[in-house]
Amino acid sequence: MGKTMAVHEIPQRATMPVPGLVNTYAHGAEELSATWTRWLGQLGTWLRGEAAFAQLIRFALVGGLSNVGYILLFLALYGGGPQMANLAGSIVSTAVANELHRRLTFHAADRVRWYTAQVEGGALALVGLAITSGALAVLEVTAPGLGDVAEAIAVLGITAAVGTMRFLTLRLWVF
Repeated sequence: MGKTMAVHEIPQRATMPVPGLVNTYAHGAEELSATWTRWLGQLGTWLRGEAAFAQLIRFALVGGLSNVGYILLFLALYGGGPQMANLAGSIVSTAVANELHRRLTFHAADRVRWYTAQVEGGALALVGLAITSGALAVLEVTAPGLGDVAEAIAVLGITAAVGTMRFLTLRLWVF
């Protein structure tokens, strides 16, 4: 067993005085905050750039936001029936996403007109819908007992492939 020290045997200088400890932590927190702010500033500058990966990140963020908008609109209009809610949600969220891609993702507001972005981006969305719908139909015929989870994974894979094609087409052709 170890030896126990009496209170009077503990060295008095073993701990830093509270004000010194607080000062040390405060100084470290200031340095950490400055480093974090500098890093976020550099990240923000990079994300606003024209690098393909930065555009891909912006593309994904815009896509995510447009999906949230779609869901909210779908829920708001569901009382008129699910087909009408789906149609309205799809049209509005696609139009908003096309405009955000034109302005934010690809910084093309000065190169590509609004109408062009809507027509070409909308056509790409329709092609993507046709591809995903066709792939699902093929899955139902070729693998009828696939199951919910496997089918959902397949849909995610197909959607990722279509999203990649959409990103590349928008980047290289539309914007």
